[in-house]
Amino acid sequence: MDAQEFGRRVAYWRERRRMTQETFGRLMGQTRRWAQDLEGGQRQRDPRLSVIERAARVLQVRVDVLLSDAPVTKCLDAVELDMIRRTLQRHDVITGTVDEHGADPLPVAVLHGRLDHARTAFQAGHFASLGRLVPELLVDTNRAAARHQDEEQLASFRLLAFTLELIEGAAIKYGDTDLALVSGHRAVAAAERSEDPVNMASAARHLADAMTMHGHAHAAAEFAIAAAVRLEPHLRTRGPDGLSVLGMLYLKAAMAQATAAELDDTRAAAAARAVPELLDQADQHAEELGFDGNALWTAFGPTNARLYRVAAHVQLSAGADAVAVAHAIPDPGRAALPKERRAHLLTDLAHGLTQAERRTEAVEALLDAEREAKEEVQCRPRTRQLVEDLRLLGAGSADGRLRALATRCGLPA
Repeated sequence: MDAQEFGRRVAYWRERRRMTQETFGRLMGQTRRWAQDLEGGQRQRDPRLSVIERAARVLQVRVDVLLSDAPVTKCLDAVELDMIRRTLQRHDVITGTVDEHGADPLPVAVLHGRLDHARTAFQAGHFASLGRLVPELLVDTNRAAARHQDEEQLASFRLLAFTLELIEGAAIKYGDTDLALVSGHRAVAAAERSEDPVNMASAARHLADAMTMHGHAHAAAEFAIAAAVRLEPHLRTRGPDGLSVLGMLYLKAAMAQATAAELDDTRAAAAARAVPELLDQADQHAEELGFDGNALWTAFGPTNARLYRVAAHVQLSAGADAVAVAHAIPDPGRAALPKERRAHLLTDLAHGLTQAERRTEAVEALLDAEREAKEEVQCRPRTRQLVEDLRLLGAGSADGRLRALATRCGLPA
């Protein structure tokens, strides 16, 4: 690798770690000007091994990450997930009190704009950006909930709950179920303090998802259904927002039951029987809504309900059924979904095709998903495992494209 490419990679990871050139230079035992020259490729023709190793330690990446000629895979990494975790563990965030800086809380409108930016990035499949956006947003929404009064305080609790839901969603993407469960519980607590049934239902559906992924599928289904029954009278008075979160509760309950159906216990058969009933209930709410919306970043509507039906079939190892449902989804409805949802559908389709022994088509579905949202394919442990499985099984005429995809996913050759 030449000095310029090495410098570009150092600059990329320094910015990802939110370091200034001055801080990086000091940690390297040098000056800001030295760091500037290093990033500009002006220090030396070939970077010395000692510089490479020290830079890797300072930036908390592997040496080969700085030396690779491959394009950088922009995944939320362990360091950034740990930063989010450490923020969740701060005393002020756990207790809901004011942090030591005592700064004035930001206006609710400003916080809402920042939350919308972060949630929009998530739905666009830009998960890595959350490592930069979420920790600060979490502290600021917590401070607002602690310092604002009356209606502004209730609105701040609502934003705090939505921020915690976003953390839960990102943690699920990256397979960190401990982080997902903690943030899901905190979201429910904040939502209850918001006194807003819509917020309560939204937080409940995220916690149900976290409980399912953490291995508590039976409890997750019971929790989601209990929340739906408790909140439905209030949600029905809240228009698209209310119907959307109500429908999502039934979709999460269906996925929990589909997961429970795969368990080796006495309740598995009953869980399997419950799945179609819960999906049908969600379909009814989608029909009541009457359109594919995105109220409260749910993407709820008739099309997203079909996406969950595909996912449920995959979870139940009914690949042929999943493929049939996926192929029946109208193109206009699918095109209107956020990129994250479209890519998620395509990865579920790839799972279904693999189960149905149609592995060449499964690779094509994964490539389509990658075009929609790279991080959904290249970064998610679940999808990377499917790529690895397909390499072991073989994909016929798609083997070459599969090997190239595996390289982009950072999988060993």
